[in-house]
Amino acid sequence: MATASGTVRTERVRSQFLFPAVVTGFLALMLGLLGFDQFLNAMTLGAIYALIALGYTMVYGIIELINFAHGDVFMVATFVSIGVSTTLLGQTGAITDVPTLVFSLVVLFVVTIVVMAIVGALIERLAYRPLRNAPKLAPLITAIGVSFILQNIIQFFVGPYITNVPQLFSTQWSFNFGESRVPFLNLFVIGSALFLMAILQLFIARTKTGRAMRTTAMDRDASSLMGVDINRTIMITFLIGSGLAGAAGVIHGLYYGNTSFNLGFQSGLKAFTAAVLGGIGNTAGAALGGFLIAFIEVGASAFGYGRWGGAVVFSLLVIFLVFRPTGLLGSHSGDRA
Repeated sequence: MATASGTVRTERVRSQFLFPAVVTGFLALMLGLLGFDQFLNAMTLGAIYALIALGYTMVYGIIELINFAHGDVFMVATFVSIGVSTTLLGQTGAITDVPTLVFSLVVLFVVTIVVMAIVGALIERLAYRPLRNAPKLAPLITAIGVSFILQNIIQFFVGPYITNVPQLFSTQWSFNFGESRVPFLNLFVIGSALFLMAILQLFIARTKTGRAMRTTAMDRDASSLMGVDINRTIMITFLIGSGLAGAAGVIHGLYYGNTSFNLGFQSGLKAFTAAVLGGIGNTAGAALGGFLIAFIEVGASAFGYGRWGGAVVFSLLVIFLVFRPTGLLGSHSGDRA
């Protein structure tokens, strides 16, 4: 028994060191292949994909539902951020005063995250909860229906046009790193995403609600018998996932400067692919998958094959589904969130 326990402990320690080493090696390889400028672009794009993918993987981990409406929750968030910036804050362009910029960004993130968290909770309560014990095809079709509803609401009120998002960050704010120009906006996007991911991991690992989410992912019936409020836990999962999509919507608007009613389909599809590649149901895997897809897309563009970026991504998805359906980090129930 002692030998077996020691072997398990050794394997666990080895895996804890192996994963960071592999990630570090991959980043170093990408930096060498792409150069610093494209590397920074891939990290920025990956941060957005990762935040959206977390919502997919959290919901699947809890109720095994592929929430296809999640991409359009992200899309709605981009329009909510426009309303907050222009109506609530009264800002339509770059803010050069740092205290005003910090205040505006805090308000923008908080309000958008709260609004989208409420939207996510309403979707769960009205569309998914009544179908929780129905055949799995029913909530899947409902998710697609909710996606179309969100698209049509935005199309009705805003129109089928590309809409500009106020650029609160000055494009002139940057510094030189060697021969490269590094915009502060890119660093803000990456830093914000990594901060939110770290907070999520700590929440899942250290809080009572996080433990309830993990036990519900492992065995919903047993968790209910042990006193876990399943409805509350699932609703909190939708709150958090949709809130992260809200943050991704803010970041997308700040970085790209525009949005449209059909943004959620492509972004949601890639984020779902990221969740599958990393290990659907595994939050760390979803984040890793988001960055992986971004490096594939940016790498394809950097080498002149930009039009094939999507084909490479989805070909990789098919390969993983055939040969490693659990994804890069597996989908162990204990890791689900």
